[in-house]
Amino acid sequence: MTVSYTLKVANAQFGGFSKLLFRWKGSIYKLLYKEFFVFVMLYAMLSITYRRLLTEEQKRVYVKVAQYCNRSTDLIPMSFVLGFYVTLIVNRWWAQYTSIPLPDQLMCVISSTVHGKDEKGRILRRSLIRYANLSSVLILRSVSTRVLKRFPTMDHLVEAGFMTQEERKKFESLHSDFNKYWIPCVWFTNLAAQARRDGRVRDDVALRLLIDELNLYRAKCSMLFHYDWISIPLVYTQVVTIAVYSFFAFCVIGRQFLEPLDPEQEQEQDQDLDLYVPLTTLLQFFFYAGWLKVAEQIINPFGEDDDDFETNKLIDRNLQVSLLSVDDMYQNLPLTGKDKYWNESTAQPPYTIATAAETLKPSFLGSTFDMRMSDDPEQSQQVEASPSLPRMHTPLLNRFLTAAASPAVSLKNFGRSNRAHHHLLRLRGEGGFPSPNPRCGEGPELVGRIEEEETEDEASEPPTPGTRLKAPNRLEASQGPRKENPQIRVRQPSDESINIDQSAA
Repeated sequence: MTVSYTLKVANAQFGGFSKLLFRWKGSIYKLLYKEFFVFVMLYAMLSITYRRLLTEEQKRVYVKVAQYCNRSTDLIPMSFVLGFYVTLIVNRWWAQYTSIPLPDQLMCVISSTVHGKDEKGRILRRSLIRYANLSSVLILRSVSTRVLKRFPTMDHLVEAGFMTQEERKKFESLHSDFNKYWIPCVWFTNLAAQARRDGRVRDDVALRLLIDELNLYRAKCSMLFHYDWISIPLVYTQVVTIAVYSFFAFCVIGRQFLEPLDPEQEQEQDQDLDLYVPLTTLLQFFFYAGWLKVAEQIINPFGEDDDDFETNKLIDRNLQVSLLSVDDMYQNLPLTGKDKYWNESTAQPPYTIATAAETLKPSFLGSTFDMRMSDDPEQSQQVEASPSLPRMHTPLLNRFLTAAASPAVSLKNFGRSNRAHHHLLRLRGEGGFPSPNPRCGEGPELVGRIEEEETEDEASEPPTPGTRLKAPNRLEASQGPRKENPQIRVRQPSDESINIDQSAA
């Protein structure tokens, strides 16, 4: 049976895990004690042989061999090899558990979509859920030793009520070289289609929902079959096993107590403490070999180890719960009425005395809810965002912003770029700078017409905020404080002045 200790570690306390060290069932001691005993016996036999049976010359040779073996242990990456392997095994172990088919979703869909309180409707619902359970039993029988021992032949399945004699004949009449766990799923789909034709399933949407849930159920059965078929590559398991065994083979020889080769050397340098029991080496064996035994236990959780999956219990639970949901609970509803909090705006369930202290704890409203703000009232005043407010830019960013043209100006108003350029030159000319393109020789009519067109453009197309801010900023940055220069305005000549000039000519 699965060893569960979840309640023991519900609350963190002093020495919480220490209480779990003295349990035998499902423990590492139960898995490792035989290998540990063999390692201790080999180490003790080799130690006695070195201390009592070898001659001085033989001891010298053994010391060189032991030193070589001790240096060789550093060349085996035990932590990397074992860590990656066990991580892979644990992920696979949990994925296999989540692939076990459970009929909970399927039985709810059957109970809500397959209608009929008569005997035919009852037989229809029970047959559908029985086919689903039969498919899971067939796949678990193929991967789990416990289930196979419980149902060794098809006669045991008939006797257990998962299939009838007629269904067994149909099942055995279909010849296939592969596993036939999928046959009850096909029976399910055909029976569901017949129920739709008979009106037991009232629309195609309900039939589609029923088939989709069955496909999810069948997919989990298929995943269990593939997990059993496709194992972790054997070469990886062999590499890890050889690495662990070779490491401790070197430790048996290299971790022995060694006498110095020369008596003078013994007086010059400190001699290692002679421990008849190598505690650190034994702990190292316990950790590394125990890690390997953990992977060995959970690489196939469908066996009969202490922590393997309780597949027989799952079969019993699934059959009982599913039949209750589709038969006894079909349209068997309790009376509905007003609940206890009908006239209350805020529902507040009561607490017991043991949990009353939890009501004094404030609710979590967010990590910044209790953050203290500045006491200065000016910091809390709201300021409306306005395009006329100057924006703060760093010198480097300001250089890029003033130098680069707006994409809207360069693409959308590409045809009017010459007018914008004339407008910019005119601003510079009014500020006192010599114009790079003076309008020398232009008559008053031409100047007035150009200025009138620029005025119309400015009135019809207001410049962007970036354009309005760039020109004054550049002028202020380049000029600094300057005097006001007189502005020269060119008026458009009137008709009377033109007639006077013509008469004078």
